[in-house]
Amino acid sequence: MALTQQQLDNARARSLPYFEWSGIVLTDKEQANIEIADFGLDDLEQTGLELVTYINTDRCCAKELVLWPGQTCPEHRHPPIDANNPGKEETFRCRWGKVYLYVEGPATAHPTCRPPKGSEAHYTVFHEVALNPGEQYTIGPNTLHWFQAGPDGAVVSEFSTRSIDERDIFTDPRIDRIPKVK
Repeated sequence: MALTQQQLDNARARSLPYFEWSGIVLTDKEQANIEIADFGLDDLEQTGLELVTYINTDRCCAKELVLWPGQTCPEHRHPPIDANNPGKEETFRCRWGKVYLYVEGPATAHPTCRPPKGSEAHYTVFHEVALNPGEQYTIGPNTLHWFQAGPDGAVVSEFSTRSIDERDIFTDPRIDRIPKVK
């Protein structure tokens, strides 16, 4: 599926207050270019991500991620690129709201979040890391992970090695990481 231009515009407008609430100032150009990732599932309310990329070079990347209340970035990993690049390493730092990160490791007995309805079979890691504003967590290369916003939504800064989103491997074969517009 693909989002319409109106859906993209509405999602950008809905995301702007989150940046304001977290004290993040965006230029007019950054505001106009907020990327809306619906992962090809046509269910942005449940599965999606709104993001601004500040920089993405061969060595580093910095992004701001907005998640609406309960919105989920689906399970994926950042695989090795070649013998010299083991895959993307990323640090998530919560700026506003609360985000629940799920990574490889012992499953949390009673996780706070649930995978989006209808996609449960495509979520396999349940070691929960809850991040409040000012808290951060680093995910190693090629590590399965997914994350979901708390009831108020969340703003997360991502600091990482080079980001090559089109190479991410998602557990759900229906996922298409690169947004399409009707």
